[in-house]
Formats: sequence, C-alpha cells, structure tokens
Amino acid sequence: MSDKTFNILVLCTGNSARSVMAEALFNVLGKGRFHAYSAGSQPSGTVNPFAIERCQSIGYDTSGLRSKSWDEFALPGAPRMDFVITVCDQAAGEVCPIWPGTPITAHWGFMDPAAVQGSDDEKRKVFDQVFRQILNRVSQFVNLPLHILDHNAIQKEMRAIGEQPVESGQ
Repeated sequence: MSDKTFNILVLCTGNSARSVMAEALFNVLGKGRFHAYSAGSQPSGTVNPFAIERCQSIGYDTSGLRSKSWDEFALPGAPRMDFVITVCDQAAGEVCPIWPGTPITAHWGFMDPAAVQGSDDEKRKVFDQVFRQILNRVSQFVNLPLHILDHNAIQKEMRAIGEQPVESGQ
C-alpha cells in the first residue's frame, strides 16, 4: 500500500493564492505520492501573479493553473479525494459540498497574501512569508508514514499540523 497515490484538495475562498501555492507544494514535495488540486468557494477567476512566481520558483509547471470552483470536485466523475484541507478561515466556516468517499479533513489557516496593499516588493515579501509557512506544513504532512497510519491517526496528525503556530517574521 506504500505506493498509493493520494488525492488531496486544498480549498480557500478565491483559489488565487494560498490554495494554489499549496497545490504546487504538495505536487512537488509529494514526489508522486500526492496528486493535489485546489479550488475555491468563490473563485476569483485568476491566479495571483505572485502566487504563480512562487510556484515557478520550485519548478512547478504553472501553465495549467486556474482559479476554479470547489463544485467541480463534487461532480460525478471528479477525482475521489483522500484529503481535503482548507487554508483560509472563511472557507473553513462555509458549508462545503459533499465530497465523494470519506476524505479526511483539516483546517490549516494562513493569512491572505493577496489582501496585502503596497508596492510589488512589499507584496512579494508577504507572498514569500506565506509560501514558507505553507511549505513548512506541507513538508510535515508529506513525510508522514500514511501507509501505516489509520484514518483516526492521520486525522489527528493533520489537525496537529494545522494547530501549530505559523512563523510571523522573515
């Protein structure tokens, strides 16, 4: 069972920044163990250019990235998710679609870097900070021995990762 590929869906409201960066990180750091997707409850319609920069910085092919609705993943024929993670407080508080199967869920809250006002350098700095925070949590998760943990143990680990304080500095 250790060669299983896990499907993971990362959700936020606009699907323009945090969830997209997490999708890229899961796909790159998961080294084939994960097939990650991202979506939003109210997709903005575009992926933030600073999020695209961060994804490209780890060698992720951004040509297929798009802001999309989480409804796409509740349709018949959609990939069956093993894990669903919300990365913004607003999406975590919304009523989500019913996901096929019984995915394990967790909330990993991060500030919204797309909401930051200022110069491009100031925005880029905040995107870098949030990207590192997401990287830290994704790294912990992809290194869990998922093939030997049961559903409850995985749920506990996912929640513990989400409850860790995020770095606030450089």
